[in-house]
Amino acid sequence: MQYLCSMVFIDTHSHLYDSRLIADAEQITRAIDAGVHRMYMPNCDSNTIEGMLQLAGAWPENCMPMMGVHPCYIKEDYRNELNIVSEWLEKRKFAAVGEIGLDYYWDLTWKDQQVEAFESQIDLALQYDLPIVIHSRESTADCIEIVRKKQNGNLKGIFHCFSGTTEEAKSIIDLGLYLGIGGVVTYKKSTLPDVVKEVPLSALVLETDAPYLAPVPYRGKRNESAYIPLIAATIAEIKGVDVAQVADVTTANSLLLFAAYDR
Repeated sequence: MQYLCSMVFIDTHSHLYDSRLIADAEQITRAIDAGVHRMYMPNCDSNTIEGMLQLAGAWPENCMPMMGVHPCYIKEDYRNELNIVSEWLEKRKFAAVGEIGLDYYWDLTWKDQQVEAFESQIDLALQYDLPIVIHSRESTADCIEIVRKKQNGNLKGIFHCFSGTTEEAKSIIDLGLYLGIGGVVTYKKSTLPDVVKEVPLSALVLETDAPYLAPVPYRGKRNESAYIPLIAATIAEIKGVDVAQVADVTTANSLLLFAAYDR
């Protein structure tokens, strides 16, 4: 496949099936033309599986599905949702178990159930030798402790949309996981650049979280995978390196992490 961009990027986290994106068939073409040749799609719950798998089928070289239950979707029926995840992991190949984790920002009603779901989905990831993609909004410390408890030398993954401290970032790296860096790194008042400055490129992967959290100059608008090079350019400026180096290292990191999907 030929790309209009000479650099090759990977978006490790894009909700391409979201209603704000899926109607725009050209979003994927724009991403490929921008050099973003792979986009990994986190699942939310049983309602998002069909749209996600349709995109994976239509763009098998570019759109890679994950399987999991997002913490914000952990409600009364969470055990049924977890059973569906388990059934799908038996049926076909997925790139990762995700998006899983904890979210203490919106509602703590289902906090205990979120913890149970997070731990059980980590166990599934270990069973199938898959990476995990972790949502940790307002819960980074607890997510780190759960990962530390579960880390048996085989657990791998990404702290998606990392927003913690430098100390937390180093703890995550020490546990063998990557930091997912997205559009927030371009925001004027963000503290994320300070963290990025202190950690090695070898610990980073790129993401958009599209359609959310668009980078500057698109902040406040719909995000899309084609904006990954803007995130890479900001990281390059912070680290004092060429954008090509950011592309090369983060792409290599992503391919290593998701290697099982290509086997």
